[in-house]
Amino acid sequence: MAWIVWLIIAVALAVIELVTINLVCVWFVVSAVAAIFVSLATDSIVIQLAVFVIAGVVLMLLTRPMLMKRLGKSNEKTNLDRVVGMQGIVTENIEPLKVGEVKVDGKLWSAVSDILIEKDEVVEIVSIDGVKLNVKKAE
Repeated sequence: MAWIVWLIIAVALAVIELVTINLVCVWFVVSAVAAIFVSLATDSIVIQLAVFVIAGVVLMLLTRPMLMKRLGKSNEKTNLDRVVGMQGIVTENIEPLKVGEVKVDGKLWSAVSDILIEKDEVVEIVSIDGVKLNVKKAE
């Protein structure tokens, strides 16, 4: 009857994987199925548990990196970070330790810099920190 417990575990892990889509539980679903077959051959819960854990870990270690590489992470820029790398015009002087203002892509942004950048100078957006742009003089 141990196979019923392993079947319940496999189904529960499959449901968790479907809900989370983190590619973690899927290997343990497969290892739970392996444990079902082992439970039919032996009553030893230690052996069944060992097959479950070892098979799950080995499958995850061997296949997850390849699968993640194949699926690839999408690095599409969002509306917020798409301004990184763009150029803008300073509308209020930017001084060290003082927030200024930059117009980028038709929108006004608070901006900071380590150096003085005066009004009407062209800047390049280096990064975004919270709601402020980190800028440098455009080259």
